[in-house]
Amino acid sequence: MAQTLKLSAFFIANQLDIKGIKSFLDIKPLADSSSELLYGFGGDKYQYYFNYGVVVFSGYTEEEMKWAVKAVHSYQKNPVGNWLRDDHVISVQDGIEMEFDFDELIVGRIDQKVIRIAMFNLAQSVVLDQYHGVSENLLTEVKGFANELQLSGKLRISRKNMLKFLGKALNTQNDIAENIYIFDSPELVWDDEYLDKLHQGLIKHFDLRVRFNEVEYMLRIIEDNLTVFREIIHQRESNVLEYIIILLILVEVFDLFITKLLN
Repeated sequence: MAQTLKLSAFFIANQLDIKGIKSFLDIKPLADSSSELLYGFGGDKYQYYFNYGVVVFSGYTEEEMKWAVKAVHSYQKNPVGNWLRDDHVISVQDGIEMEFDFDELIVGRIDQKVIRIAMFNLAQSVVLDQYHGVSENLLTEVKGFANELQLSGKLRISRKNMLKFLGKALNTQNDIAENIYIFDSPELVWDDEYLDKLHQGLIKHFDLRVRFNEVEYMLRIIEDNLTVFREIIHQRESNVLEYIIILLILVEVFDLFITKLLN
């Protein structure tokens, strides 16, 4: 196996059909579940698919990775135009148990399990980048609504659009809850102290917990703002209903008055 190994992770779609990919590749995976698939193709070549839209490659050239992504295009739900990408290098050096450099993991041993844990955490890093971007965009929109409210005293958004916006924010929260595993160690590390140390080290190296907390904080701000906006829209609709009722009463009174005059 190579002494230096490059890992590349791509966020390619909002979701991957893991079952479909497994059927399409038609070879026995090294590991599989409803949420992930790991394949080995000899030597240091691995492909790791995650249902949250990330694929990680080990030991592949640029052209090979592009071809592999295109090959599973039919199993990508809402594919993205510009893939998010992160690269990391694993190096083996005798006499070193484990070290973390800027974009490099230095280990004293390298095998399938070490590569898998590194690929797993790199995938989590890339999908967190995606969630951070989505959350930032949502927060920017919320700030726009708040600025409009400050300047004009009005919230110019319909109930339907507000509910759609709320649905997008809630879906982002649900996706994070389903797909981010930084607080739960994979089964692979449970009985291996070295792998557990590697896993915890990579979580810290990629700042996964810090970045997760940032996304969670932005979503809480968004949720708090949307609660206020919903109250404003509800009050606005209540006022409209009151005006309609008053108008109907006036029409009825006017009709009664005209009827009495004519009689």
